[in-house]
Amino acid sequence: MKLNLKNNGIKGFAALCLCASLAACGEKPQADLPEEGAVLENTGNASELLASAEGSKRKVIIDTDTGADDASALILAAKDPYIEIEGVTVLVGNVDLEQSTKNALMALEIAGCDAPVYKGSAETFDGTEKIAFSVFGSDGMGDADIINPSREAEDGDAIDFIIDTVKANPGEIEIIALGPATNVAKAIEKDPEAMKNVKMIWSMGTAGLGPGNASPVAEFNVYADAMAYKIMLDSGLPVTVVGLDVCDDEAQWTDDQFEKLKTQGEVGEFVSLSFGKIRDFYKANGSETVMNCDSVAMMCALYPAFIKDRISTHGSCIADEGETYGMVLFYKEGFTYDAVPNDMIYNVDLITDVDKAGYFEDHLSLISNDK
Repeated sequence: MKLNLKNNGIKGFAALCLCASLAACGEKPQADLPEEGAVLENTGNASELLASAEGSKRKVIIDTDTGADDASALILAAKDPYIEIEGVTVLVGNVDLEQSTKNALMALEIAGCDAPVYKGSAETFDGTEKIAFSVFGSDGMGDADIINPSREAEDGDAIDFIIDTVKANPGEIEIIALGPATNVAKAIEKDPEAMKNVKMIWSMGTAGLGPGNASPVAEFNVYADAMAYKIMLDSGLPVTVVGLDVCDDEAQWTDDQFEKLKTQGEVGEFVSLSFGKIRDFYKANGSETVMNCDSVAMMCALYPAFIKDRISTHGSCIADEGETYGMVLFYKEGFTYDAVPNDMIYNVDLITDVDKAGYFEDHLSLISNDK
């Protein structure tokens, strides 16, 4: 099947999906919801994962440096009937700001979602220009000519949008940060009192308790703007971190799985094609399987049943230049260290295990969900 995602080609598909996508972008279905806090056994079935979600409708802002993995995560959120995407804020990271914006718009469009998109940071927190180099291809989406969005970003600034939305919905907004923490840190710096009303920040970042990918100890999103990540962790706001170490082993996608994904309609083909360049990159490094960490993070944010274990920690990011730049240390609550006092603020939950074995089939089922 040939994917046709030119401006004219996508409109019919988006129109067909619009009614189904309203649940993820505003109006919600009137189905009965599970009791709040209910957690069901994860059997790899989309309906049961959805049932494990919070009983109340959730309002989220998705912050992204949109590459292929971010795009697949955006689609997951757009397909969830219990998630209201208040807006998507973009920044430089995997690709430059303009490309990141186009990629976010296209991912939402292919999912049939019209959530607003706002441009944010084109540089790091301290003003250093960020030269984006993407292992996902020059467009961050596999260079497969699938990025042709029919709409544009909103006129407003992403940082102002984050602050204004939190102010208007105190204690309700969850920020799902899939890229560097620059936009989040700038919002904290600009209006720290307003940002105290954030319900939760979900961060795909750090190496977790394992090795890094930007360096032996640092993960890309943190390395891209360590000062911003430090500000976020030091703010005292509640943060849940999903690191690289829960995205490996059985969670990595195989060639056969990408081929299966490609047969699952236009959404599946869009995601599969967007990973073309990163698959080549992994193979050049001797790996036949590929991580999709942003979707792991999104699964953690959306579905309690997907998470198998977590620990309460104090997170400390090293922002000083040197070999350990971008490394994040996690001090476990309740553990007595020989030389370090344990009078810290334990505001960071670190996800330490997820359903890796069921991840691909869960993801496939959820993005195929017609609600």
